[in-house]
Amino acid sequence: MDGDSEDPSDETQYHLGVKPADLAEAVLLPGNPDRIETITGFWDRAEERARHREYRTVTGEYDGTPISVTSTGIGSPSAAIAVEELARAGADTLIRVGSTGAIQPDMEIGDLVITTGGVRQEGTSSEYVREDYPAVADREVTSALVAAAERLGYDYHLGLTMSADGFYAGQGRPGFEGFRAAGSEDLVEELREANVKNIEMEASAILTLSNLYDLRAGAICSVYANRTTGEFRTEGDNKAAEVASLAVHLLAEMDRVKEAAGVEHWHPGLSLAD
Repeated sequence: MDGDSEDPSDETQYHLGVKPADLAEAVLLPGNPDRIETITGFWDRAEERARHREYRTVTGEYDGTPISVTSTGIGSPSAAIAVEELARAGADTLIRVGSTGAIQPDMEIGDLVITTGGVRQEGTSSEYVREDYPAVADREVTSALVAAAERLGYDYHLGLTMSADGFYAGQGRPGFEGFRAAGSEDLVEELREANVKNIEMEASAILTLSNLYDLRAGAICSVYANRTTGEFRTEGDNKAAEVASLAVHLLAEMDRVKEAAGVEHWHPGLSLAD
């Protein structure tokens, strides 16, 4: 190989416009680019590194821990592009930070949902792997999100998330002039009876691709609507942003504990070590 050849991993990514020097290893993934200000408002410092289409990337520090955020736009196709290119640029931990509709009656507007696994109703992940392959959140990321929510005193729910491709028919809502897709009227009730907690549009693709690529990934969303009670208010963005940022810091602490103990996987017993 020619010694002057460039390492392809150092190239600027086509859609995101980032290269390894632009990113921390842990990246938060909101859908809406405007949510980045809410997230970085909790950081010690933040600097925009790239902006292209729906993708905006900012890198900085939270409590001394390097951290990045990249917006993904709406839906799993664009979120999958973000996962692909962030992985190529060196990211190893991805946390979706979004909004969601709750479907269990005890979930309040402004509560947080921490995803343990996803129902893959989106089609993007099926282009990568067979449909019975599970969309599972990383155990360490989930633990860090729970620990952060507990430390901050925010109400949260832990469980399964359904990810859909569409906001209307795909989530059981009527389309234009009352159009109803086949089976859509029963969708929410079927998911509720199966103890699914919420519906959104990106988590299962992010989790599936991250598992395929051996990345750590998780998801936390703020409840904007409850499909059972009919309530809707845009609340909780700041809570999800703060919890996700703190979780990245806690993951860095967990990694240091693992390294000191000479183990590959974090477990609660390590927190008892001197």
